[in-house]
Amino acid sequence: MAAKPVKEQLYEVIFGTETPAGRRFDLYLIVAIILSILIAMLDSVEAISSTYHYQFFMLEWFFTLLFTLEYGARLYCSPKPGSYARSFFGIVDLLAILPSYLALIFSGSSFLVIIRLLRVLRIFRILKLMRYLRDANVLWRSMLSSRRKIFVFFCSVLVLATIFGSLMYVVEGVESGFTSIPQSIYWAIVTITTVGYGDITPHTVVGQMLASLVMVTGYSIIAVPTGIITAELADELRRERSNKYCANCNRSGHDSDAGHCKYCGAELNP
Repeated sequence: MAAKPVKEQLYEVIFGTETPAGRRFDLYLIVAIILSILIAMLDSVEAISSTYHYQFFMLEWFFTLLFTLEYGARLYCSPKPGSYARSFFGIVDLLAILPSYLALIFSGSSFLVIIRLLRVLRIFRILKLMRYLRDANVLWRSMLSSRRKIFVFFCSVLVLATIFGSLMYVVEGVESGFTSIPQSIYWAIVTITTVGYGDITPHTVVGQMLASLVMVTGYSIIAVPTGIITAELADELRRERSNKYCANCNRSGHDSDAGHCKYCGAELNP
């Protein structure tokens, strides 16, 4: 029996979650992701970072090179590298290694603030764990399926906040802290979302009645996005039980007899 090509063997290890080698690869990668996140967190603590700065620096570059090799291997063995690079997990894998390399470009004291911001982006590595959590993948696909409905709901809430904020600006005025329409819209958003900072409050009877209406409206609509996502999640779970999924682009909805992904062309897991 002829040996499989190196590219095919590499694909089975990296993308094949059903093989022993693939499971070991996933396990080692999960450990590396968790350790790199812990190092990024500890490095942000000044007392610890000042003592172990060199060790953290070396470990960070070790994980950066490790994830760079992983990203390059995924691009190499993927049936369609472009589809993988543009996918959610492809972008996450790139964000996991990009900050360290950008920090080399933006060197010097004038770019210290930029470097600190780039270092925080290393926390994106935690999103790499989603690839190994089937339930998380199902939830993510449910959110993608409901994005249009959520967007319409979001726009409706903004319209309501604009209307309520404008009315409150007219009713209360500058004397009560509603100095402008944007400031009043901010108050309306805080009230609708039931956050209630209390930095701006109505003082007149009419304003308090309007605020009560805004509060009741917020309680009435706050469960809408939850219901939308729950409905899509139930549909996705039904599809998950009956259809295959693609390990390369993490999409489902394939026919039961399909052997390859209809989105990226990768071989489907059994």
